[in-house]
Amino acid sequence: MSDTRKLPKFGDWHLFQTRRRLFGSAGMGIGSVALASLLERDAHAAASTPAAVRGLPGLPHHEPKAKRVVMLWQGGGPSHVDLFDHKPILGERVGQDIPDSVRGATRLSTMSSGYAKWPAVPAIKGFRKYGSCGLELSEMLPRLGGLADDLCLVRSMNTEAVNHAPGVTFFLTGTQVPGRPSMGAWLSYGLGCESDDLPAFVVMTSSDRQRSCGQLFFDHYWGSGFLPSRFQGVKFRNTGDPVPYLANPAGVSRAARRALLDDLAAMNAKHLADFGDPEIDTRIAQYEMAFRMQASVPELVDFADEPEHVLDRYGPDVRTKGSFAYNCLIARRLLERGTRFVQLMHAGWDQHGNLFTQLAIQCADTDAPSAALIQDLKDRGLLDDTLVLWGGEFGRTPFGQGDPNNPKGRDHFGRAFSWLLAGAGVKAGHVHGSTDDFGWNITADPVHVHDMQATIMHLAGVDHTRLTYRYQGRQFRLTDVHGHVVTGILA
Repeated sequence: MSDTRKLPKFGDWHLFQTRRRLFGSAGMGIGSVALASLLERDAHAAASTPAAVRGLPGLPHHEPKAKRVVMLWQGGGPSHVDLFDHKPILGERVGQDIPDSVRGATRLSTMSSGYAKWPAVPAIKGFRKYGSCGLELSEMLPRLGGLADDLCLVRSMNTEAVNHAPGVTFFLTGTQVPGRPSMGAWLSYGLGCESDDLPAFVVMTSSDRQRSCGQLFFDHYWGSGFLPSRFQGVKFRNTGDPVPYLANPAGVSRAARRALLDDLAAMNAKHLADFGDPEIDTRIAQYEMAFRMQASVPELVDFADEPEHVLDRYGPDVRTKGSFAYNCLIARRLLERGTRFVQLMHAGWDQHGNLFTQLAIQCADTDAPSAALIQDLKDRGLLDDTLVLWGGEFGRTPFGQGDPNNPKGRDHFGRAFSWLLAGAGVKAGHVHGSTDDFGWNITADPVHVHDMQATIMHLAGVDHTRLTYRYQGRQFRLTDVHGHVVTGILA
C-alpha cells in the first residue's frame, strides 16, 4: 500500500534532519520557556519605559541617585599613605621597623611576606589641606584637591586580595576567580541603556607612558560572565577606529548595509523562534547597535565642538588617542549621550621599585584629567546624577620594599586603603573611616569590597540582594552572599 502522505521538499527534509535541529528540538521545552521569558520581559519594558531603556521589569528598585556611573580605575594599587592617608609617624620613625603589634598576622604578597625587617617609609611628598572642608591630600594631587568640597574620601577600604588580577576581578565581578558578570554588565542587564545609538557599557584602557606597570587588562574585567553576552562592555580601542569594522567596505552604501542587516535580522529572528537561544537575541541586538554606531561614534570622538578652555582642563594629552586624558573626555561625552556605565582602566600604579620617581609622574598624568571630568560634569549639571569612582584594587604597604636600608618601593596592601567618590548621592567634602597611626589597620567604619559594590548598586537604584540571575542551579548576584550599603557615605 502506497503512502499518500505529502513529503516535504528535499531542502526542507534536510533542514529537519540536521544535528542542530535535533538538539534544538530536544531542548525546546527549556528553550520555549526561555524565549517566553525574554518576550515577556521585553513586552513589559516596552509598555512601561522609553524604548531606549529596555531594563528588567521592576527596576530600578527605588529612585536612583545615579543615572550613570563612571569608574576611573587606577590599576596597580595607588599608595594610600602617599596620597590620601597622611601618617606623620612614618616620618618620625623612618627606617625603623613597624611594630609586630601593628602588623599582626596580615596577609601579604609573597614578595614581602618573608621579610625580616619592615622599615617605615614616609610619604614621598607633603600633604596639604584643601577646600573649606579641609580635606587632607597629597600635594601631588592639586587638581583633585581643588575639588575637595565635592569629594568623598573613603579611608577604610579593605580586601582579601593580595595580587593584581584576583584583586581587580574581585572588585569588578564580586569574586577573585574569573567567570562572573562584571559590575557594568549587571547594571546594563538590570537597568538597560538610555541611548539608542551607543552601548550601555563602554570600556577604555590606557597606561602610563613609561609602561612601568606590567599588569594586563583582561577581558573578563568587563565581561558578561553567564549573563547574555549583549551585556558585556564594549571596548573602545586606543588606536585607529574606536570600534573595528564600523566603516562600510568600499562600494557598500549605508542603504545597502541596512538592507543586508534587515535580511540577517529576519533569518536570526526565525532561528530565535526555533531555538529560543538568548545569544541569537544578542546577535540581532549587536548588529543593530553596530549600524547605529556607524553614525554616532564618529561624532562622539570629534572634539571640534569642545571649547578650548575645556580641552585645556584635561591637560596636554587630551588629543592623544589612548591617553587617560583623551579617555576621560570621551567618557564625559558618552555619559551625556546616555551611556550608563563607563569604565576607564589606567595602568601604572604598581611602584615596587620606582616609588620615588614614578608615583609623581603617575599623579601628574591622572590628576588633571580626573579633576577635569568631575568639573566638566558639574558645569553641565550632570554631576548631581552621575557617580564618579576613583580607586584601584588595593593600596601599598606602609613599609618599604627592597633593601631595608634603602627601600625603593612599596608592596601590595589590601588590609587598608583609600578610594575617592564624587557626585550622585555621596557626601561631599567628607571623609569616611580611619586607620591607625601607621595606615595599617582600620580603626573605624571598615568598607569591604562587597560593601562598596552594594553601595554603588544602591546609588544606581538597585537592591544588590534582589538583582540576581539563575545559573547552574543557584541564584547569583554581584555581591555573592555578602555586602551592606555604606550609609555613612550617602548624602
